[in-house]
Amino acid sequence: MSFLTQRPSPMFIFSLVLVSYFLVCAGIIYDVIVEPPSIGSTVDEYGHSRPVAFMPYRVNAQYIIEGLAASFFFTVGGLGFIILDQTHNPTTPKFSRIFLISIGFLCVTISFIVTYIFMKMKLPGYLQ
Repeated sequence: MSFLTQRPSPMFIFSLVLVSYFLVCAGIIYDVIVEPPSIGSTVDEYGHSRPVAFMPYRVNAQYIIEGLAASFFFTVGGLGFIILDQTHNPTTPKFSRIFLISIGFLCVTISFIVTYIFMKMKLPGYLQ
């Protein structure tokens, strides 16, 4: 009975929310309902089959690996903002604060750039 009266730790709740965010952004509900292939393929000019990770020109469809990759970088960007928020603690030493700012900024920047590249792969000619 003591298990029901204990509150879960904040880190456990954060982990649960982060995993839920990752799965929802990855399109797990879409993947369960539609059952798309994990990766696609296309034929090049020589007749060889080449694997593709992004379904081009289809905004409302995705391969499983495409959703997981995009969700990973959305989550990295979100973690970067959380790391940047941790720099406001007044007890954080100056070196740690600079380190956290650098890591947070790097996570947000990498996430933005890779998501931009994914968008250009998904919709060629859209962001020109």
